Amino acid sequence: MKILVLADEADPRLWEHFDKRRLEGIDLIISCGDLPASYLSFLTCFTHAPILYVHGNHDVNYAQKPPEGCICIEDKLYVHNGVRIVGLGGCMRYRRNQPHQYTEYEMACRACRLTVPILLHGGFDILVAHAPAYGIGDGQDIAHHGFKTFIRMMDHHHPRYFLHGHVHQSYVHDFRAERVYRDTIVVNACGSHIIEIPDRPHKRLLLRKKG
Repeated sequence: MKILVLADEADPRLWEHFDKRRLEGIDLIISCGDLPASYLSFLTCFTHAPILYVHGNHDVNYAQKPPEGCICIEDKLYVHNGVRIVGLGGCMRYRRNQPHQYTEYEMACRACRLTVPILLHGGFDILVAHAPAYGIGDGQDIAHHGFKTFIRMMDHHHPRYFLHGHVHQSYVHDFRAERVYRDTIVVNACGSHIIEIPDRPHKRLLLRKKG
């Protein structure tokens, strides 16, 4: 499966200077947040690939006008062609009473609520977030701190990919689009990035009733 991952900055090749060749062979599009809803809606006109998204900290307008024709995977486990995808958007809380901002404890609670679906599907293959993981390409200021919750999820479930945005290339001196953390490839998708993962039909774990 060929996946186009987007975050933070609209790629001119997919927007102002649209080049349909950029979408050739793409089976799935994933937005890691902070993109105009109109940008994602525009892409639905030129591809049959599903477009999944989580919220960035600046996506407050999505509440009134979400991206048309796209699928929100916030706080969900979504399966496409056997690939299991978990969505946990938002960033570290740096202002009070703002949507899509969370404390470490709040993010841990969100992840905990996904325990049952993750167990029923035997784990997950891709973790989609807006914020980075703690200590892996995150920033020094509180707004761009990564979540330790994501580290624990990678340690426990060993997904193939962790996708995020939020930290732009100009924010850090050692920006890298790809890093490796144990068994997981960590991708900062600021702008656009293409990854590939095999389709993998998985066996769903069934809970047996006693008696």
